[in-house]
Amino acid sequence: MGRRYSITAAVTRSWSIDTLRDILTPPRKRGFEFLDSPDIDPKIVRRSLADVARANALFGGMNAALDELMDVLSQVPRDATLLDVGTGLGDIPCRAREEARRSGIELTTIGLDSALELAAASQCSIDFAVCADALRLPFADNSIDIVMCSQVLHHFAGRQASELLREMDRVARVRVIVSDIRRSWIAAAGLWLVSFPLRFHAVSRHDGVVSVLRGFTPTELADTVYEAIARRPVAHRRRVFRVTTSWAPVHR
Repeated sequence: MGRRYSITAAVTRSWSIDTLRDILTPPRKRGFEFLDSPDIDPKIVRRSLADVARANALFGGMNAALDELMDVLSQVPRDATLLDVGTGLGDIPCRAREEARRSGIELTTIGLDSALELAAASQCSIDFAVCADALRLPFADNSIDIVMCSQVLHHFAGRQASELLREMDRVARVRVIVSDIRRSWIAAAGLWLVSFPLRFHAVSRHDGVVSVLRGFTPTELADTVYEAIARRPVAHRRRVFRVTTSWAPVHR
């Protein structure tokens, strides 16, 4: 009788957690982010991405990407290379280099962004800054040990999302890492509320909420990768509404 009760309780608890997650996960929406506009003032872009860097440090974006990275550092050589696609101000690869050094790995960091002003701004944080199209990475096949993107994939949809992932897979020699936002009503509301005391720019506030609503569940992230490269990696539910995945590239 006791065993039957414990099994029933476990099933009920699992059902309740899954149901709660479904309730707290809004339908995925594309929306419009001001930072996606080519006409936006570069000063607003830099200010907003500074807000993003602060949010990464405070609310898990940095840690989620680094957690996935630390899991794969044992697979790379002592002198390794890291490409961060859509690097913004270069805060994540800069921190990744510091963490890798503590593990005895010298990580040469390359940041790529399509905006010239951001590529220039990231130069003080990383080893090499490149201004280029993320869908046409200017690197040879299997030429960089780790290729990653953080909070970038949700900016792309459909065919372009697949193109981005295939390009990352093409360039990577050892590992591809994707870190992004896990969609939730709580995350959207929380970001909106804390943006005021943190004095985020209005563009940061708007785009942050839209980014959350563009985010992924773990299943959706794994499905997106599968659609791109016909391989389904394991997606990890990270703290503070983040989701990550990584895989060994398909060498051609």
